[in-house]
Amino acid sequence: MKLILAEKPSVAKNIADALGIKGKKDGYFEGNQYIITWAFGHLLELFDAKDYDSKMARWKLDNFPFIPDKFEYKVKSNPRNRQWADQGAKKQLSVIHTLMKRADVDSIISACDFDREGQLIGDSIIYRAKPKKPIYRLLLNEWTKDEVIRGLNLMKPNEELRPLQDAGVSRQWADWVIGINLTSVATLKYQKGKGKALNIGRVLLPTLKIIYDRDKEIENFLPEEYFKLDVIFSTVKNETYEGTYKEDSEEKFKQKEMLDQINSLIQDRQALVIDKKVEKKKEFPPFLFNLSNLQGFITSKYKGWTSDKVLKVAQSLYEKKFITYPRTSSTALEETLVGKTANVLKTLTDDLPYRDEIKFMKTKRVFNNAKVESHSAIIPTYVKPKRLSADEQIVYTAIKNRFIMQFMPVAEYEETKLTTKITDVDLKGNFESKGKVQLVEGWKKVENITSKDKLLPIVEQNEVVTVAETEVTTHVTKPPKPHTEKTLLRVMETCGKGYKGDDDEEEEGSILTGFSIGTPATRAETIKKLKDVGYITAQGKNLISTDLGKRLVETFPVKALFDLEFTGRLEKTLSDIQKGIVKKNLFLQTIYQFTTESVETIKADQEVIINEVTGSAKSTNEVLGRCPNCGGNIIEGRKGFGCSNWKKGCKFVIWKNDKYLAALKKKPTKTMVKALLKDKKAFVKGLTSKQGKKFNAYLSYEKNPNNDYYSWTMEFEKTKASL
Repeated sequence: MKLILAEKPSVAKNIADALGIKGKKDGYFEGNQYIITWAFGHLLELFDAKDYDSKMARWKLDNFPFIPDKFEYKVKSNPRNRQWADQGAKKQLSVIHTLMKRADVDSIISACDFDREGQLIGDSIIYRAKPKKPIYRLLLNEWTKDEVIRGLNLMKPNEELRPLQDAGVSRQWADWVIGINLTSVATLKYQKGKGKALNIGRVLLPTLKIIYDRDKEIENFLPEEYFKLDVIFSTVKNETYEGTYKEDSEEKFKQKEMLDQINSLIQDRQALVIDKKVEKKKEFPPFLFNLSNLQGFITSKYKGWTSDKVLKVAQSLYEKKFITYPRTSSTALEETLVGKTANVLKTLTDDLPYRDEIKFMKTKRVFNNAKVESHSAIIPTYVKPKRLSADEQIVYTAIKNRFIMQFMPVAEYEETKLTTKITDVDLKGNFESKGKVQLVEGWKKVENITSKDKLLPIVEQNEVVTVAETEVTTHVTKPPKPHTEKTLLRVMETCGKGYKGDDDEEEEGSILTGFSIGTPATRAETIKKLKDVGYITAQGKNLISTDLGKRLVETFPVKALFDLEFTGRLEKTLSDIQKGIVKKNLFLQTIYQFTTESVETIKADQEVIINEVTGSAKSTNEVLGRCPNCGGNIIEGRKGFGCSNWKKGCKFVIWKNDKYLAALKKKPTKTMVKALLKDKKAFVKGLTSKQGKKFNAYLSYEKNPNNDYYSWTMEFEKTKASL
């Protein structure tokens, strides 16, 4: 009898289904040849500092740095009361260890996720019982029946995965040492009042710094005015096209007077098309999704999505056997998957209207071992879902469409460039025009992607045209855009190297070998945690640093933790441990030394308060919007939603015990305040009239014209009454 340990109950059920096992017991399935049991993710966690030494129960600067001689594990704590073990985890751990000791069990198979986290989960549970039976590793990229059976015939001795375990342990221990020590010392040093700790983390701080730097760029940006001269030319057939004046390849000019002078000289003049270049170009589909690109695509396209939500939905689709392993950094497939991919493509495209255009081909864009690290890109499996939730449908459709695009014809377009010269006027420059014509729609049919490019009329070289209209236009340079989850994920994935812009997925010529901030599995969690601890906030799709986040970046003295290069090197080292290139102990010694030096740096630093916790208010530092009075940040306080510039005299506030709202049996909420600040009104449900009847209305909070105070206005669709 073989015992299989899965990471979650749903995965255990997939394995049982694949093997035709229906006998369900308390905590496991049992068949003729296999017993299948499961964890709930991590059943074990590292000791808290106080578990090693009772003096660590009290936070005192003298107790740090604290680095255990040997790391110990315990049953994970009850999330509601960390003093006690989670009883469900304790029971399931007992079930697993009892099954391991059964006399008829001759070998143990770890079937946890094929990544360093999954390896750590399986190994920590199995080796805790010190088994004397052979241990094997089931390595799968999907949980379909065919793949489970194939994987069981290709298992590896678990010892061969030791580098993967070392990488998992190194990451876990390093984050514990840095987090426990620096969070504790920073909170004691820089926080006034009791409340949430001042969270310090190896991945958290450099991610905050990326957002902070962009905020500073925007804040320090000085707009510059520039001018352009645009002309509409008319052909002999009375067709028109637009041209922009260019001089020495420059079309943006700081001197308006020069363009005004040219403008006056060219009125109603004739012009000659002196050059026409027509070029046929190919447009390839974007690469297959890795996790970061999938998260970026969904969060930028659909309102209300976060990268954390995308990961959870993708994980659900994976566990239901509909897609391959989602926590991947690869944008191509292993070359051994050619046959399987052809089968998946046929299964998914039989009923598509453009199926005759779909042609399976083995190309380097899709099948390329050099672009695969650990796991191939995310694609659908041959299992077609019969029913999906609305969220699952969004993520599954994106993955399926991106997959199908790879086997559609390459899109082709014709790009035309015209150079038009004004005759009888001596100008240094000429007018340039560009236009595109889509010749082959190809892969763009899959998502009905249409081109927004200008079309030019048919104009030939040496054709004479006439200046019909002219305009000198005024423009202002724009600041950089705030980061979104999509752009932030790209910077984290590349450590900022070679990052070009919002929509640049095509830069990935080959997979980055581990030089990044975090991993595909942890980046979404990092962004969520930054919001939860109050270092950043979301305004629509934009991510901005809060006042607390800014103070932390500007004040915290361990600058290496904000450095993308430093963090990237640590992540690269973890990747090298996973490959067996670097030894675990070497990495950990570096972490211990860094932590010890950082603790001493904080202790010796100047006395300064980064975070002040006042009263019993839940201080999240979340920016709810811009103050309509002075442009400052509106944040939640203990008694109301007010402006952060109140010390400078700004009086804008929405009190939590507002008398007008109280009369309507309502209290202001964060959602209401956000809507008021963004849209100048909020739709509020469940208001109560004086007669006790419930009704809905739009509320506005408007400044009185005669003084500095604000009062409420109510609007019923088209009827508005001032209150």
